[in-house]
Amino acid sequence: MRLPRSPRTAATTALLTVSALVALTACGTSEADSAQDGPGGRATVTVRIPDPGNSGVLARGKKDGSLDKALAKVGAEVKWTGSAGPFAPAAQAMNADQLDIATGSITSGITSLAQRPGFKFFTAVDPDAAGEGILVRDGSGIRSVADLVGKKVAVNQGGTGEYLLLKALAKAGIPADRVTRVYLRPDQTAAVFNAGKVDAWAVWATYAVAEIGSGKAHFVADGAAIGSDNYSLNAVRTDFAEQHPEVVEALYRYLHDASAEEKRNPAAYLNVFTDVGPTAVTGRAKEVQTEFTAQGGTVDPIGPEDITRFKAVAAFYAEQKVTRTEVDVAAHLLDVETLT
Repeated sequence: MRLPRSPRTAATTALLTVSALVALTACGTSEADSAQDGPGGRATVTVRIPDPGNSGVLARGKKDGSLDKALAKVGAEVKWTGSAGPFAPAAQAMNADQLDIATGSITSGITSLAQRPGFKFFTAVDPDAAGEGILVRDGSGIRSVADLVGKKVAVNQGGTGEYLLLKALAKAGIPADRVTRVYLRPDQTAAVFNAGKVDAWAVWATYAVAEIGSGKAHFVADGAAIGSDNYSLNAVRTDFAEQHPEVVEALYRYLHDASAEEKRNPAAYLNVFTDVGPTAVTGRAKEVQTEFTAQGGTVDPIGPEDITRFKAVAAFYAEQKVTRTEVDVAAHLLDVETLT
């Protein structure tokens, strides 16, 4: 039976995220190790997941042991591998059998699927109406999307940023070539944005929260205004899903339940390990993040209505020449409720 759906946001489930680059290391194979300590005497299955950092449901699960308990029931354990970040390198790591689970947007997912993917998506989180959009500095004079004409906008190529900008321009009836796209890695953009070297930044909550929390920037158009279909998705290495469907299903159940709790009590999922230092969310930024999360929802199975919107994003990317052809997203999806 499909679990009830509720409004969801990508901000809530930057489920495997902390704003760092993926620093993945080769860890051999994810085949069951030699320890015969799983249920029924089976070997324990190791599932490799990017380290979640200081916030989110996986950070909480790592600290309190609840994720270990959930996976132990199906004879599995987590190996934290590298750190979470942009989806493109995570997709490459899954393709290279260095990672089993990762998270990303449907937009970055589509560009990764346009290659030779060795992964499939198994959960969906509704587009983030509040936490993503076109960010501008206070006092910039940019009051609408139309004011971006002739300006420079920072985006991550082929991912959320480029999608949000192109979608905003299309909705406003502005040809894409009237705005200069400046391709930057998200973790490198804040300094460029704050130095005034770009006029705006198409960005999502992971990076927008700090800028909005500083009191010096705001969205000129958020996800709702743009009409974003930018879902957040969890991906699993294809071979792993085929070999260990019960582990994928157990992970989904954990993420669904934990993200529902995170929505009810967002502050409990911030600063899980430390409330000081560069990974801590403090001051007004903490308030912004909890506001975004409270407007969010849960990790859910991928349903027919989601697939329709995925197809719309794929068609839009092809139309905008981000991809050479329309990517068949439906061919790379799993029904997590029928895996076992």
